[in-house]
Amino acid sequence: MIFVTIGIQEPFDRLIKAMDEIAPELEGIPIIAQVYSLSYKAVNLKTFEFVSQAEFEDYFSRATLIVAHAGMGTIISALVKDKPIIVMPRLTKYKEHRSDHQIATANACKELNYVHVAEDENELKTKVVEIIRGQSKGSLYKIGPYASPGLIQAVKEGIGL
Repeated sequence: MIFVTIGIQEPFDRLIKAMDEIAPELEGIPIIAQVYSLSYKAVNLKTFEFVSQAEFEDYFSRATLIVAHAGMGTIISALVKDKPIIVMPRLTKYKEHRSDHQIATANACKELNYVHVAEDENELKTKVVEIIRGQSKGSLYKIGPYASPGLIQAVKEGIGL
């Protein structure tokens, strides 16, 4: 199952439409999408606007691939749960967000080799197919649920402890 999440603050029709269009090519793999007040109505995805935190965690845990906006909460959750994730940043030129900070987030995570980044709908479709068909490495990096001892020590030194 592929789990698509766009957060709960703003719609992201461009990402949902791209996933809806690719769904028929994925050989029956179900795609479940958390959407937010979309104008676009998906026909090949199971969508919902809101679910409880427990249901959200269940979808996230069962997914073999996460597709999302470039939100840090989703990225960190994927890294902790060792889930492959493709992020597509929201863009101000399409009025998807108030700033282009998601581009910076996606690029920084890409440089660290934490996530797959799709800069547009075509690249998103290509990356989804490659990961699902095993032509591209899925999970790139995993972090633990707690800060590493090295990070804790650096913070302590930084604040003079």
